[in-house]
Amino acid sequence: MTFRFIHTSDLHLGTKFANIPEPPDGSIRGRLREARHGAIARIATAARAHGANDILVAGDTFDTPTPSLPVVRQAIAAMAEDAGLRWWLLPGNHDNLREAEPLWDMIAREAPGNVRCLTAPEPVSLSPEATLLPCPVEWRSSGADATEALVTMPSDEGTLRIGLAHGAVTDFTDEAANVPPDRDRSARLDYLALGDWHGRMQIGPRVQYPGSPEQDRFKHGRRGVCLAVSIDGLGAAPLVEEIETGAFLWQDLDLPLTPGQDAAAALLDLLPAEARRDRLVRVNASGWAGLPEQVELTRAAGHIGPEFAHFELRTGALQTQYELADLDEIDRGGALRLAADALMTEAEGETHSREDREVAADALARLYAYVKEARQ
Repeated sequence: MTFRFIHTSDLHLGTKFANIPEPPDGSIRGRLREARHGAIARIATAARAHGANDILVAGDTFDTPTPSLPVVRQAIAAMAEDAGLRWWLLPGNHDNLREAEPLWDMIAREAPGNVRCLTAPEPVSLSPEATLLPCPVEWRSSGADATEALVTMPSDEGTLRIGLAHGAVTDFTDEAANVPPDRDRSARLDYLALGDWHGRMQIGPRVQYPGSPEQDRFKHGRRGVCLAVSIDGLGAAPLVEEIETGAFLWQDLDLPLTPGQDAAAALLDLLPAEARRDRLVRVNASGWAGLPEQVELTRAAGHIGPEFAHFELRTGALQTQYELADLDEIDRGGALRLAADALMTEAEGETHSREDREVAADALARLYAYVKEARQ
């Protein structure tokens, strides 16, 4: 008989998104937090579509050991909306057992019957076909093998052995515990559901990371997913299907420029035309551009940027091509021209540090832009 379940991890409910600058209307961080909460309902929808009763959350349900009471209560309420779905919550490094002990005690005490806390490394019977083997994280940063207990953890005879753990098969972060890449074999597992890595990754057919169901960084370049897993029986290879759950798409885009190229037009050609309100975009300009092209590029970014949930133009790797005609547009003589010449000399001077050259180049570009704007 086929056993079906959903594998997800790293919801990080309550994260503040401090790495994203807040616009004047103060909207984006709130929208991102709401999207993370909304992932609960999208995961539940995926479970129903897959015919699964069990949702395995492989750690870091919450972003901190002490999330606010509304974050916790609202999460539990969302999980409780469909009593036919069971949510299995594993403590991860962010909401580990020791620092978050009051959190897990409260959930165990107050949560409805379909929300279960896995606070002990002890087997749990999911069904006559499957046994869940959880490995809760005790400390945020211990350096220990997060899955060692799986080797000797017993399971009901004749049932699938499904491991649930939070840690790194490779050194994703300095804080992560270590997981041997062959743990599925050494612990005789039919499937090892891992959390910690926020991007989708398959270590092997039986060892999988779903990544965060709602992304929180530019690193992965796709919307978040959960995994719908089906196992036909003992020894059968798991069938793993990705189901998109992310509301926002974080995109890191490269914009290489060449001298004389229309930089503004190149930017507009690069940007996606649809669903801009639900995209966070970071454009990395590189190569060479003259002062007029840089001004037009900045103007184009300022014009189109508000259409996106978040927009950032990075020009630190963009080199400036200087033309005397461009400096003449600042001034043919006088104090402004003297300042422009001095900045150009410093920006091109090999005796100056890279940082000083970048500061001088940026100052000259700003001076050019200010003069052009003042004369319009």
